[in-house]
Amino acid sequence: MVSRGRAEIVVHFPTMQQRVVDELGRRIVGGSWEPGVPLPVEDALAAEIGVSRGVLREAVKALAAKGMLHVRPRTGTRVLSPEHWNHLDRDVLRWKQAGDATALLRDTSELRRIVEPEAARLAAERAGSEDVRVLYDALTAMEAAAARPGRRGYVEADIAFHRALLDAGGNRLLGSLGRAVEIALEHSFLVSTRTAGAVEASLPAHRAVVQAVEARDPAAAAAAVLAIVEAAEDEIARSPGMPDGAA
Repeated sequence: MVSRGRAEIVVHFPTMQQRVVDELGRRIVGGSWEPGVPLPVEDALAAEIGVSRGVLREAVKALAAKGMLHVRPRTGTRVLSPEHWNHLDRDVLRWKQAGDATALLRDTSELRRIVEPEAARLAAERAGSEDVRVLYDALTAMEAAAARPGRRGYVEADIAFHRALLDAGGNRLLGSLGRAVEIALEHSFLVSTRTAGAVEASLPAHRAVVQAVEARDPAAAAAAVLAIVEAAEDEIARSPGMPDGAA
């Protein structure tokens, strides 16, 4: 912690265990070890990474909790296939983004199509005045960020808007889902806002969502948010650097 006058700046550095979790997680997602294949013996892997056996063991436990490794006495630690992984885990999402960004964008888009229109319906049916205010506040933050040089803060405001929409329906599982997939949303929004005119075009669509929620019009709210998702898919497909069919 660094103190400057009355202000205090707290800097968090990853622990050695967190670094090993990150190293092994990236390798697993990147396919360094096939599912069912045991990890190298503990002594060899610890020496390769340059950590103690105790640190390695704790990292392995963390990855087992994410569904990526299975630890069994005498038979070794084996990599589990992706269907066992917790794909809503923030670390797993981050590793997938680094390893196969195109697949993560596709999965995120499909999830949004399934979830967000129904979440908007619920919001239009249940949202209170405070929920609507939070949505308008997020929209205002998006508009302010869009006017700044470099659109600084736009993606963060966009994420806040969609999280507020999931919260507004009063379903706590949806609200938790929004927080869980924040990294995936951030990645998707960063790509979809690269094309010229994408940000400007998205603002009226987001306002239409809030107005439909405020008017308690579930069908209009669902249609408005689906239009946002479809527009994002188109922007991702046309975004610089993306391969054809990436969305």
